[in-house]
Amino acid sequence: MASNLIHQHQHQHQDQDRQWLLNCLTATLDPNQDVRSFAEASLSQASLQPGFGGALAKIAADRGLSLGLRQLAAVLLKQFIKKHWQEGEDSFEHPAVSVEEKEVVRRLLLASLDDSHRKICTAISVAIASIAAYDWPEGWPDLLPALLKLIYDQTNINGVHGALRCLALLSGDLDDTMVPTIVPVLFPCLHTIVSLPQTYGNYLRTKALSIVYSCTSMLGTMSGAYKAETTALMAQMLKPWMDQFSVILQQPVQPEDPDDWSMRMEVLKCLNQFVQNFPSLTENEFMVIVGPFWQTFVTSLKVYVQSSIEGEENPYDGRYDSDGAERSLDSFVIQLFEFLLTMVGSAKLRKVIQNNVKELVYYTLSFLQITEQQVHTWSMDANQFVADEDDGTYSCRVSGSLLLEEVVNSCGREGINAIIDAVREKFNESQQEKAAGSVAWWRTREAILFALASLSDQLHEVEGLGLTSINLGGLAEQMVTEDIRTGVHDSPFLYARLFIFVAKFSPVISHGVLEHFLSAAIKVVGLDVPPPVKVGACRALSQLLPEANQGINQAQIMCLLSSLTELLHQVMF
Repeated sequence: MASNLIHQHQHQHQDQDRQWLLNCLTATLDPNQDVRSFAEASLSQASLQPGFGGALAKIAADRGLSLGLRQLAAVLLKQFIKKHWQEGEDSFEHPAVSVEEKEVVRRLLLASLDDSHRKICTAISVAIASIAAYDWPEGWPDLLPALLKLIYDQTNINGVHGALRCLALLSGDLDDTMVPTIVPVLFPCLHTIVSLPQTYGNYLRTKALSIVYSCTSMLGTMSGAYKAETTALMAQMLKPWMDQFSVILQQPVQPEDPDDWSMRMEVLKCLNQFVQNFPSLTENEFMVIVGPFWQTFVTSLKVYVQSSIEGEENPYDGRYDSDGAERSLDSFVIQLFEFLLTMVGSAKLRKVIQNNVKELVYYTLSFLQITEQQVHTWSMDANQFVADEDDGTYSCRVSGSLLLEEVVNSCGREGINAIIDAVREKFNESQQEKAAGSVAWWRTREAILFALASLSDQLHEVEGLGLTSINLGGLAEQMVTEDIRTGVHDSPFLYARLFIFVAKFSPVISHGVLEHFLSAAIKVVGLDVPPPVKVGACRALSQLLPEANQGINQAQIMCLLSSLTELLHQVMF
């Protein structure tokens, strides 16, 4: 009888404590500053009492409560773990959590990983990862088995999502002692997810691939010390992954499918790691992905042209998934170039694309076209145009031009000839587009000039050494004399690029053509023309004027000074 009364009293006391905690959490969301401050101070005081962590975990795990309160409890729990879980840590504050309370918290969190609400699932995963940083694997040996059990249960997709979210967080913090023991167990499980699109969908497959990437990156850093062990580990796993990657890359890229772009991005990141960290292993299996990769590269261009280059706006620009990973088309295309950069830079893998260098360059030039978003931004803000030109802001244009530089460095004369051939072909295509009345013909032409200007140092060097038979000066003059007849208001970005291009290739352009451009640049600075054109003209003048000697008269100089003073006044005021 007495024991029943005691038990009843304890139960009532626990209910009162729980209600007090719920009231406190609710009060921290109150619009009144005083109410919020008092609630926060009360919670801070309560966090020093035994059982506070367990109480927060119970609220976070209670699916009958409101989403906001549960999420808040999970966030506070993470802060509590950081302060009170592990003595000896820099962030530790007394009192320490008891062994019994730790067990309660771990159990409640694991049981909540299959929550149907993504935000709760993420908050729970973050709390588990915080504990794992201290306890796993020695102090929490059943964590990985519990996560794998969730992943293997195809009847509970929410559980798969929670376990993968958790593993993605854990895989970012693995050390070289844990990876070799985890990978043999984990990779087959992840491979199952990636190879069953009907069951798991692209979001979960992408999350699984991100874990493969993290583990492979860590294996790569180990290669020096444990080279034989890691190579043996990967040797048995590489083929099934390469086969699966080829299946994913074989499908044509579709517009408006950011989940698919994200998945391909992770495939490319994994491939990059495989190639960099295990080149001899990858080489044997590489042929299986060459055709599928090319399919992805070529079909992604079509989508990129429609969505970014010709599209009024890219609806996926700057989009992120619920875990904070970027899902834009641009980030996917940049990853394509990253992988190509690795391929071209690898002596072993370069052979694979050696026969298709011209095609590679041809498609890359198309990716370098100005996007509609850039046209809009740069037309409105000349400072942004200057900044993007100067600092090489990472974009498809910049990563594509880096690939072309690598083609010249790695493929030598063959690479240069491929670039010049592709440039001439693109030039002729743009002529045909112009003749057919296309309003976008100038984009191709501007991209060609941008590409050649980015390669100017290398092209001057090989021309000086007599390593190629191309007539660089003749090619440059053919392009600029054709385009200078274009109306400055019709194609302002092409006009701006012309000035920048001429400055870059001034050593091989004839004196007469240079004089013509110098006069045109001086004139343009004083005219009412789009700001990017003035930027291009100023760029050209800064390089051409010192070389002009007596080629310009005093009247031109005075006119230029007056125009520049006026331009400065406009910029400043």
